[in-house]
Amino acid sequence: MSIEENLGKVKKIIPDGVTLVAVSKTKPNEAILEAYNAGHRIFGENKVQEMTQKWEELPKDIEWHMIGHVQRNKVKYMAEYVSLIHGVDSFRLLKEIDKQAEKYNRVIPCLLQMHIAEEQTKFGLDKAELEEIIVSEDFKNLKNIKIVGVMGMATYTQDQSQIRKEFAFLKTIFDFLRENLSNITVLSMGMSGDFDIAIQEGSTMVRIGSSIFGARNYL
Repeated sequence: MSIEENLGKVKKIIPDGVTLVAVSKTKPNEAILEAYNAGHRIFGENKVQEMTQKWEELPKDIEWHMIGHVQRNKVKYMAEYVSLIHGVDSFRLLKEIDKQAEKYNRVIPCLLQMHIAEEQTKFGLDKAELEEIIVSEDFKNLKNIKIVGVMGMATYTQDQSQIRKEFAFLKTIFDFLRENLSNITVLSMGMSGDFDIAIQEGSTMVRIGSSIFGARNYL
């Protein structure tokens, strides 16, 4: 099947109100353009340099989402254009995004990444760290970032009940954030293998790559 057909198939499954981020990491511009020409505009990358190169070369109405782990020294390369940063896992990173956004007179939307998986390899905040950030004066002084929600990745497992439990927990964090901050609308959870469970548990944004573009190219 073509990328256009795959995209159409995925969009039929995803309910209204759930945003699809087409994960284009490692994929060539031609593949992205095929999805773009089929009407899709939101793409997710996990490496800042690769995303920046694609931003420079591809149509300017594309919304670029940074979905990978972000190093603070790389923020400056995407501050001019990034539409949403999914993986904010520390206050220091938030501060850096704020500083770089100010240079472009932008307010950059961000998601706080929560650690919900049992795997130590995943990044993210725990609930205590999240609470500490949102009540701090330093956080309130940041003028060039806007927290719009949370993101999390479930454990990589075949055990659907565990995946469901982790997504349900993230939904409680999302609800907690909604009670304490304004502008909270995004619950980013679910990828190609588990997005159906994520949607059942309240996800408003899914990140899907291989179901659209085929198997990932490992560079």
